[in-house]
Amino acid sequence: MEIQELKNELPPNYEQLKSSANRASNWRERLAAVEELGQWKNQKVIDVLTHRMNADAVSQVREAAFRKLKELGEEAQLPVRENNDFLIKDVTKILIRIKKSLPKDHTYEAFKEKLQKMRLDVYDTYEGEKGADFDQWLENKWASLSTR
Repeated sequence: MEIQELKNELPPNYEQLKSSANRASNWRERLAAVEELGQWKNQKVIDVLTHRMNADAVSQVREAAFRKLKELGEEAQLPVRENNDFLIKDVTKILIRIKKSLPKDHTYEAFKEKLQKMRLDVYDTYEGEKGADFDQWLENKWASLSTR
């Protein structure tokens, strides 16, 4: 699809795309929204893409927003994220609470399932950022968590 040249033109589903771009618990939906929004050159779209580039916890979404901004001819600089273990504030506290809520002899799979049900935003963000290493990372975190 070619980038729309009309500066004031918005995609017909702009509000839905904007909502999808900001959905905290689904990085794949945010990525798809960024890709679609990037086909329209409009200040509102540029604002949404800039926000995703600067604020999204998942690298793939940030990088896609950066790419789309560049394709639209915007000046953009991808911010550097130093440590991707702390994408969500107090993540260790969140994980400890979930572990404490389970029976003492629970399995990693039970922990993972409860995390996904209770804090889909946390699960989704780290799954998106860690990719293929997500399960190993989460299992290591689970094993290292103290429940005292």
